[in-house]
Amino acid sequence: MFLDEVVSAQHDGIALGIPSICSAHPWVLSTAMRAYAHLDKPLLIESTCNQVNQEGGYTGLTPSDFVAYVTSLAEQAGFPKERLLIGGDHLGPYPWRNETAEVAMQKAQELVKRSVQAGYQKIHLDASMPLGDDTPTQPLPLEVIAERTARLAQAAIQAAKDDGTHSALRFVIGSEVPLPGGAPAEEAGVSVTDVTTTQETLSAVQYAFQKAGLSHLLEQVVALVVQPGVEFGDDFVLEYQPQNAQALARWIESQDSLVFEAHSTDYQTRESLRAMVRDHFAILKVGPALTFAFRQAVFALAHIEEQLCSSEEQSHLWQVIERVMQENPQYWKNYYDGSPREQALKRKFSLSDRIRYYWSNPSIQIALETLLSNLKDKTIPIGLLKQYCPHIPISQTSVASPLPHQIIEASIRSVIEDYLSACWGDDQERITWNG
Repeated sequence: MFLDEVVSAQHDGIALGIPSICSAHPWVLSTAMRAYAHLDKPLLIESTCNQVNQEGGYTGLTPSDFVAYVTSLAEQAGFPKERLLIGGDHLGPYPWRNETAEVAMQKAQELVKRSVQAGYQKIHLDASMPLGDDTPTQPLPLEVIAERTARLAQAAIQAAKDDGTHSALRFVIGSEVPLPGGAPAEEAGVSVTDVTTTQETLSAVQYAFQKAGLSHLLEQVVALVVQPGVEFGDDFVLEYQPQNAQALARWIESQDSLVFEAHSTDYQTRESLRAMVRDHFAILKVGPALTFAFRQAVFALAHIEEQLCSSEEQSHLWQVIERVMQENPQYWKNYYDGSPREQALKRKFSLSDRIRYYWSNPSIQIALETLLSNLKDKTIPIGLLKQYCPHIPISQTSVASPLPHQIIEASIRSVIEDYLSACWGDDQERITWNG
């Protein structure tokens, strides 16, 4: 498996990594498939426990549904299915954290089982959160976290043994990570995980696996999740500071079969991503930055539409999105504070990109389709294109305008290419416009 190659290369002094696309958005996934088309590399796509679970999650998809969905997109894009690597992020009891520990863990074990049975191969086990009958005012003891992690691993390996795929599973452990989707306010005090904490976590999990008779699974654990000191929120990004992570980088070099997995790497510069891979943060997770890039391009097209189409023709996409988000605030209300004006700005432009939960809404889909249809056959003056789409690599002498879907794809792909460059070098093919 390629994850094994990454670990081996890292310990041979080669800065090899792998991007992890944490999104279910069809434009994001299809663009990633096209960006990877000429590469002899696997495309790692992951779903979170909130996003996809046996109860449907917020996407309405079970693990088997998610695999079928990704496979269908691959078929449409002509991407080889054998190069898909499906992973589960934070698989554990988090969606059921308000229930008793035993009930929540049973549901978490079922989630892990269903994910493995559906074909997930990379499994991040996360049992770090207090559950309904745990003491809410105290951190969950590390021994309890480790014991619950072992229970999840047992569920995974049993499900895999049933169909003979247990040797293909790779596990990621640890959970000292930034908040999913970004922090609600700037966290100037975010600290890099210290080596002692990292060692204690690994030792506790190793002991729990041994106690549960799972020692043989430890060789299938390929990565630890720690806090590298990166974070983002509505309007800030904490960039990677290599000097703060050197103790961790030196420590992981003593662990022959492990690398680090970095979460919330969204909005890091290409140079910072490269530095993270060099420092053995070899699995780079990205999600909101990709849907932000989609939103950025779609809003640019809406600006262009206003200049080229009459009010009666226009999609009025912004207004439709605002109305839908106001009518159904559950995905942003607890994340965006401030005055009504400040909340309105965040709904549109926040780096946390809570809009990503709304694109599947039928009203928004209709407005988006109208926007794309309105601009499909329009000639966009080069000055107008440069005003709103500066990321488009179009020459001054180009005759034909790029199609709307090309503009959107170029925006998403610009983010993906940062990760490809950080993990695999700068020889990636770029989209070009030749009229």
